Amino acid sequence: MAEDSEDLFNEDGMEEEYLEGDEIDELEEGFMKGYKDNNIATCAMCRRVLKSKDETIEIEINDETLRFCSERCAEKFKLAQE
Repeated sequence: MAEDSEDLFNEDGMEEEYLEGDEIDELEEGFMKGYKDNNIATCAMCRRVLKSKDETIEIEINDETLRFCSERCAEKFKLAQE
C-alpha cells in the first residue's frame, strides 16, 4: 500500500469509515446477493446479464417484478404476452 494512500480505517484500525453516499440500496444489495449465490440477474427477454441497476428496466407483470436490459426487450416481452 502506498504511503500517500488514504487510510480507510478509523484510529482503532478495525472499523471502516463510511463516506457520505457510499451506502448501497436494496436493489444493489440484491444484485450483490445474486452474484454471491451465483444467481446473477438476467434480462427476462434476452437473458443478457444485468450488470447494474442503471441498466435495468423493471416492470411488474401478474404481480411479479421482471427485469430487462432495455426498453426494447421490455416492449418485446409485453407484446409476446398479448
